[in-house]
Amino acid sequence: MRDFRSLKVWEKSHAFALAVYRACESFPRTEQYGLTSQLQRAALSIPTNIAEGCGYDSDAQFVRFLDMALGSASECEYLLLFARELGYVDPATYTALHAAVVEIKRMLTGLLKTLRRREPRPPTP
Repeated sequence: MRDFRSLKVWEKSHAFALAVYRACESFPRTEQYGLTSQLQRAALSIPTNIAEGCGYDSDAQFVRFLDMALGSASECEYLLLFARELGYVDPATYTALHAAVVEIKRMLTGLLKTLRRREPRPPTP
């Protein structure tokens, strides 16, 4: 079992989720059950999946949850672009959030590569 709080990628994704929640406060009320909800759920899913994956003893399970976190990060990247194009996110906020999610994706990808190298491989015939 790992301590998710010790992972830099969890720290960054936690801060990202908080920033997304704050940015969504300015979205129109008509988006409360649409884009706002979707973006908030995707952002919160990143650190949540990292934390959940840390609760398992096997690297294979951890990898599975990191893959889900990476998918949620990609979802956030698109939803932020969509929100920007609708004018719901100002350019400065978009730039900061986009940079953060790209960094999180890079960190997750690096961690996944490291873990996959450690996975036992079946013997070759």
